[in-house]
Amino acid sequence: MSTTQSERLRELLEPLVTSQDLDLEEIAVDSVGRKRVLRVVVDSDTGADLDQIADVSRALSAKLDETDAMGEGEYTLEVGTPGAERPLTEQRHYVRATGRLARFQLADGDELVARILTVDDEGVDTEVPGVKGRKATARRLSFAEIAKARVQVEFGRKDKKDEKDMTEEEEA
Repeated sequence: MSTTQSERLRELLEPLVTSQDLDLEEIAVDSVGRKRVLRVVVDSDTGADLDQIADVSRALSAKLDETDAMGEGEYTLEVGTPGAERPLTEQRHYVRATGRLARFQLADGDELVARILTVDDEGVDTEVPGVKGRKATARRLSFAEIAKARVQVEFGRKDKKDEKDMTEEEEA
């Protein structure tokens, strides 16, 4: 997708997405054989449910139908949220990933897997899990130190709330 088309689509669609209390994260036009697919990724601090996705999809579809932003020819509109292992590229992404495990590729070439504890304008406070019986350690990462970061999928992790509820039930 050309930069100009991407910019035009963003200018056209972002106000509609924002009006639905969502952030426009990504726009991509891909060719699949003879068909074109317009992929729009949206998110918010509280996530986006299926009703919000359907509402914004209808609004975007109506807006695209009344303009020539996609040019001639058929295309398919796909609206969704970032995947489970989303890349973290903006400060708001780190805020939304608070409490989650992330893999960081650092600017010095090192790699780190740590849980995001807090986020501010300068960087991220993390907890690096202990290895072989050692305690977890705290580590501060400035955004300048982070080359790439991606949320990691965890299976079987109990939330602190769940652990607290179980402890209260055991005590009762």
